[in-house]
Amino acid sequence: MAPTPDPQISADVSKRPPGPWAVLWKKFSRNPYAMSGLIVLLVFIIAGILAPKLTKFDPAAIDLMFPNLKPGAEGHLLGTDELGRDVFTRLLYSARISLMIGFSVALASVAIGSVIGAISGYFGGWVDTVFMRIVDVMNSVPSLFLNILFMAIFGSQIKYMILILALTSWMSIARLVRGTFLQLREMQYVEAAKAIGVSNWGIIFRHLLRNASFPIIVNATLMVGGAILSESALSYLGLGVQAPKASWGVMLSNAQEFMLVDPMQAVYPGLCILLVVLAVNFIGDGIRDALDPRQQVTKSRRRLEKWRKNYSKSGN
Repeated sequence: MAPTPDPQISADVSKRPPGPWAVLWKKFSRNPYAMSGLIVLLVFIIAGILAPKLTKFDPAAIDLMFPNLKPGAEGHLLGTDELGRDVFTRLLYSARISLMIGFSVALASVAIGSVIGAISGYFGGWVDTVFMRIVDVMNSVPSLFLNILFMAIFGSQIKYMILILALTSWMSIARLVRGTFLQLREMQYVEAAKAIGVSNWGIIFRHLLRNASFPIIVNATLMVGGAILSESALSYLGLGVQAPKASWGVMLSNAQEFMLVDPMQAVYPGLCILLVVLAVNFIGDGIRDALDPRQQVTKSRRRLEKWRKNYSKSGN
């Protein structure tokens, strides 16, 4: 006959201390700015995904019979632009492109910078010298100039824009990962891994990158906002997303000729860029604060004493 489980033991197991990810989320969720940024970003992402359900208009449909309509006229929530296109619809579909470019550039930059920084920091020597000189050369040239040059050469397709923005923004991640690896490669668990025959690449990608993941995540979130601003700047200059596709930068570029007629055409996309970039920066700051060991989650004295009694070998 199976023994009956002790309810006290079951209760103690269910109340065990939370893991690091649970603690991270608890710290993050108590930051009002970080949670506000997360909510705003999710609203824009969901609105972009559900754009066909939220509007009945075609973002590229031109109707010269109704240009520059005021908000609410003829069923247009935010009015129309100079070509009679629905502004609200174009904002929703622009969110798809702007956010896709922002997140794609951030992921690609993190991948490139992490690999280069990890190799440079782990092996050191001439490898570190070569990679860091490349980083210095890339940092010495203004990124906007490189972006304009490459976009003029390769064209304004979205895939080229993502690749070019990633290739001109990975340097900060590489320096961060290199500095972290210079510290981690001296740890005892690295020596233990070498002693049991783990290869250098296994140590880099299976052990060290995991321990360097938190600062990488923080910087990746902040890079999303920078990528959105870069895309908007290139589109504003006419080198980014091209018609019939729309982005917030394209909408700003089109609105500059009609600022005196309808200034709200520039306010709407500019406000979207402002809100998304602020939201992403608040999320990055919230993750950074949550990872700070000096930011402690408040626990009651009774709960701490119970944990110490249940899980500490010396607790009585």
